[in-house]
Amino acid sequence: MELEQQTKRPLVETYAVPILIVAIGAGFLAISGGLTSRSDLLSDAQFSELQERVMTSGGVELPVVWGDLGRRLVETGAIDDTKWGELYGTLSEAEKLLLDGDNPERMRITRENAPYLLNLFWAFGLANKNPILEDKKGMMNPAYGGAGGFASTGGWILSRGDPMEHYNTHSLVTLTEAQQELIDKISRGIYRPCCDNPTHFPDCNHGMAMLGFLELMVSQGASESEMWEAALAVNSFWFPDTYLTIATYMLQRGTLWKDVDAREVLGRDYSSASGYARVASEVQSQGGQGSSCGV
Repeated sequence: MELEQQTKRPLVETYAVPILIVAIGAGFLAISGGLTSRSDLLSDAQFSELQERVMTSGGVELPVVWGDLGRRLVETGAIDDTKWGELYGTLSEAEKLLLDGDNPERMRITRENAPYLLNLFWAFGLANKNPILEDKKGMMNPAYGGAGGFASTGGWILSRGDPMEHYNTHSLVTLTEAQQELIDKISRGIYRPCCDNPTHFPDCNHGMAMLGFLELMVSQGASESEMWEAALAVNSFWFPDTYLTIATYMLQRGTLWKDVDAREVLGRDYSSASGYARVASEVQSQGGQGSSCGV
């Protein structure tokens, strides 16, 4: 599989990621710049209904239990709770529980907590031992001079000590051979609109967070179909404008969001930077025709 050109970030770009983290802490969603109030191609009512379908206001239950992973990430130093507190300030009870408590119920991602979960999954994906992070054809390719210069590694400023001291270091969940094979398969098919790389090459925060989320799902017995559906839901909350545009594209072609194939939408043709650029250009080219679409 060909990886995006210039995958390794220059230092100025790598360490611009802390700015992104601050934006996340302030309640903005990376890449999208936050939810827009409406689309130029849909009426207000149509846009609101489409938004509700893509990222329901009540959130989506995920097939994972977080348990005490937040506390374990703090104990290992993958998360420095002092730095975390400086970033977020006063935590809500739910946020505090995810960081240092026990969470026996399934997680729920919402418009409000999506940035917070992104950082938790990022820390978990970075720290948990997994063969994908050891792959010499991936981020550990000697041509890159080590994995420490990527946005997902050098940009993680919320650890105790150097983030590479925690990279692929802590056995937080252990997978069977069959589970690892499933992770390998699915991670190669999930893209993100900030670049042209799949989750199998987690060089940015969203990629590393998605890898962690996949590991957590498969370790708790989620089926392959559940994993594809949950991954699409999570990506939709992390990149709201992107997936609202993709949903509009699908709608213009007669497919409701509830009927889309999650695996197809998460693939290169739609969810990579280049795939999304094509989709967005085709949606924009239809101009005001979008206002006639039924939801």
